[in-house]
Amino acid sequence: MNLRGIVAVSGRPGLFKLVGQNKGGYVLESLDAQKVKIVANITTTKLASLEDITVYGEDDDLKLLDVFANIVAAKGNVPDTKADAKDLKAFFLEVAPGHDQEKVYTSDMKKIVSWYHLLKELPLFSEAAPEAVVDQDGVKIEDKSEKKVKASPKPSNAKAPSKTAQPAKKANMTSKKGV
Repeated sequence: MNLRGIVAVSGRPGLFKLVGQNKGGYVLESLDAQKVKIVANITTTKLASLEDITVYGEDDDLKLLDVFANIVAAKGNVPDTKADAKDLKAFFLEVAPGHDQEKVYTSDMKKIVSWYHLLKELPLFSEAAPEAVVDQDGVKIEDKSEKKVKASPKPSNAKAPSKTAQPAKKANMTSKKGV
């Protein structure tokens, strides 16, 4: 399952694909049928990558990726977001066993189910997640799928030589001898 670049934006419904970044913010494209592009302000907007989202668990937190994998396995009986709270709770007990029933609210369950309904038509569930390169300490270095291009930026205070500049002329060193 590959959810790289799919984000939830605080204060906006639905999911977005991270397209790029400019000086004003993140360029996002909605995943619904309208494909609206927006620029989310870097300083005021909070983005949450679906890869990083977890669900409160009784022992350990559950990754959203694992919950989605369980929903895909349960295929036929995924409730609608407008389903009864009892149905959602029963469904969530099936797809997220071990979640903390006091901390995970019905609104959270509805949000996860609505995200699934947005993503199920996309090929994201059949794609493999890109592998990460990890060093000896288990720290992620870089992704194999991402190509890094190293650009050598020119320092802003360095001045390039002018093409029209002339080399300095030698001073005339001839002297006159007195007679």
